[in-house]
Amino acid sequence: MHAMRISEYGGPEVMSWTELPDPVPGPGEVLVRLGVAGVNYMDVGVRTGRAPGWSLPAIPGVEGVGYVTALGDGVQGLAIGDRVAWYYHQGSYAQHLAVPAESLVRVPADVPDETAAAVMMQGLTANHLTTETYPIEPGVTAVVHAAAGGVGLVLTQLIKVRGGTVIGVVSREEKVPVAKEAGADHVIVSSGGGFEDRVRELTGGEGAHVVYDGGGAATFRSSLSALRRHGVHAFYGPLMGVPTLTPAELPNSVLLSHPLVRDHVPDRAALLARTAEVFDLVGKGRLRPVIGARHPLAEAARAHADLESRRTVGKLLLLP
Repeated sequence: MHAMRISEYGGPEVMSWTELPDPVPGPGEVLVRLGVAGVNYMDVGVRTGRAPGWSLPAIPGVEGVGYVTALGDGVQGLAIGDRVAWYYHQGSYAQHLAVPAESLVRVPADVPDETAAAVMMQGLTANHLTTETYPIEPGVTAVVHAAAGGVGLVLTQLIKVRGGTVIGVVSREEKVPVAKEAGADHVIVSSGGGFEDRVRELTGGEGAHVVYDGGGAATFRSSLSALRRHGVHAFYGPLMGVPTLTPAELPNSVLLSHPLVRDHVPDRAALLARTAEVFDLVGKGRLRPVIGARHPLAEAARAHADLESRRTVGKLLLLP
């Protein structure tokens, strides 16, 4: 088989299309033939050496959809030919993967491969952010950073499903229609900070109930200032830069949350519950992930370059 492999940290060019032995599923594992892999900013962090829990050499990628081709000892509940998806499995930029059975979920018949791949990492992240980090309900106003990006578009739709109001923030004017099409009630064009006054204007001087901030250090302090008293700042963008502050700098008795990948889906029960809810919304047409671009798996470097340029909208996918 072939996979995109990195042996040194650096730019997109360090990823190499490499022939490797086919993996063999061990006890409790399933061999999967890749159908679609998703691209996440986390993958850029792996490539540049900023993602914890990875070492070289490495195959980037953590999510995808594929087809079961072999079962390891002790695997029950799955069969050869089943269509499955996974939320976090290191090494997903590969034609074949040996994945723990506990990490897999069956994909419903009414959810296409590309759609399923587009909602695993970003959809389950958004589900956690809108149900546990700050449960959205009617009357809540939420600020969504990168509202035309993969997570931002899903967040916007899930907030609207739950009756909330969305103030989207995008980096370029041409991304405004994309955010509005997803349901954003208001869209602010801002790259970095400086948007808090507009948020307060849109909320009658009160500020937002919650800010979903994947923008890193550049958006951190303005996000805090955009909150109303006791508002929640959900900061989930450490790969974009980590700010420094002391508790005394937190304004308006706000609450600061740092949702992590392992907190989005801490166990199999959460995996099953979140995928069931997300797939159900997809099946009912209430959640429609936007596919921004598709690239051959062997050209993953192009997808990374596009993602880092901030020119992209929606979800980027890799096809074997």
